[in-house]
Formats: sequence, C-alpha cells, structure tokens
Amino acid sequence: MPFITTTDGLEIFYKDWGSGTPVVFSHGWPLNADAWDRQMTEVVDAGFRAVAHDRRGHGRSTQTSTGNDMDHYADDLAAMLEQLDLTDVVLVGHSTGGGEVAHYLARHGSARVRKAVLVGAVPPLMVQTPQNPDGTPIEVFDGIREGVLKDRAQYYRELAVPFFGANREGSSVSQGALDQFWRLSMQAGLKPAYDCIAQFSEVDYTADLEKIDVPVFVAHGDDDQIVPIKAAGLRSAEILSDATLKVYPGASHGIVGAYEDEFTKDLVAFVQA
Repeated sequence: MPFITTTDGLEIFYKDWGSGTPVVFSHGWPLNADAWDRQMTEVVDAGFRAVAHDRRGHGRSTQTSTGNDMDHYADDLAAMLEQLDLTDVVLVGHSTGGGEVAHYLARHGSARVRKAVLVGAVPPLMVQTPQNPDGTPIEVFDGIREGVLKDRAQYYRELAVPFFGANREGSSVSQGALDQFWRLSMQAGLKPAYDCIAQFSEVDYTADLEKIDVPVFVAHGDDDQIVPIKAAGLRSAEILSDATLKVYPGASHGIVGAYEDEFTKDLVAFVQA
C-alpha cells in the first residue's frame, strides 16, 4: 500500500487515482479515505486526479498516542502534497477534514492550492462560548468522549443514525451505509479518535478562515445534526474573503442519497470552473 512519511516519522496511507489536476480529499471523524470513494470516482471520470489519505491514527495510517492535533494533521497534509509534488490543487474537506483544510491553508499557505471546498465542515468553531452562542454546548462533546471511551463500537453504531439523518421521517438511508460508517469508524485507534474530539469541537478556526486567499465553495446541509449550519457553514461563508455558499435543503451531515448526488455534481463543476 502507498504511504508517505511525516516529519515525525509516521506512515500516512493514501490512495491516488487518475491524472491531471489533483483534487485532494480530507475525511471526517472518525472515518478514513474510503468515505470519499464516490467523489473520487466521479472526479477521475471527469478527467482529474483524486488523492485521499487516512488521517494519522485513522484507517491504515500509523496509530499514535501523541500528535493527534490539528497542527500535526495540517503538517501531514503538507507532507503528502510535497512528497507527491502536487500543485494547482483543489482541497476538499468534510467535517473535521474541513478544519484540516482551513488550518493547512493558514499554516502552510496556498502556493500549491488554487481552490478549496468545505462541506459540512467544523470551522469556524463548534463549541458554544459567550462569543459563539450558536455553538454546541461542551456537555455534548463530553458525552461523545464518554461514549467513545466506554463502548466505541456501540457509540459509532448509534452515531451513524443522526450522521445520515436516518432518524428523520422519510429517510431512505440504507443499512449498508450505516454499516459502512461503523466499519470505517472502528478502524480508527481509540486514543487518536478520542484526542480528535477536542480538535473538531474546541479549536477556533476563525483566524485560519481569515487568512485563506483562494476561492472556497462552502457546502452545508440545513438539517445537519452533527455540525449545525448556523454556527458552521453560514459563519464560514461570512468570514472567508472569497466564498460561494450553497445550502442543501433537508440534507444531513453525512453525504448520502440525493444530497450526495447533487453535491458530487457541484464538486466536479467547481473543480472544472
């Protein structure tokens, strides 16, 4: 399997399909690169190169008890772009991966990047604070930590339901999609997954968004039960200097069903433009 080596000696798994302008995908928590297979396939069929990696501690990448923080995630992404010598890149980040994309651009600059996509992404800040009253109370994230630590297998099985909006009337989410979420989640190490909770919930990406100097497509479902749109996608679009916002009515956090069909078409069109 293909791996790149990080600056602190870890192995990061990646998949690299097709040729042409590279579209690089960063996945959500606690999944891995396989979550992007549909989008990667469509991107390659449209004549582009698709690259996706497993975040450190997730999937097939090295599991470690240290370095499970956004600085390292961004540096790992930078190492992959450099070692594969990718330029003119379109970065795509879902959920936690959106934080990774934003932090990469602020920390490493846009010399290798021409556009970015934030879909259901965690920036600017998920947790509720006096300055962020629309955020999610810290008790919710403490509950995630407790669930992952005590019985992650059952917690991930239950999390898949609101992730894909399977608890909504009329949902057509398949059992296979729910099972796939559980399967990918269970490939993440317990310590890396636990540590990552603070990174997607308590890190403030406002300053990162303010530094981004490339066009950004902000995509968010308005029925996202995991990363509510009001404190996330809508705020990010306000902060970014060059943002195109699209709200997907009734769409969940997980990119699935009609939402996946529409977003994937929009993604390819954004890459082509």
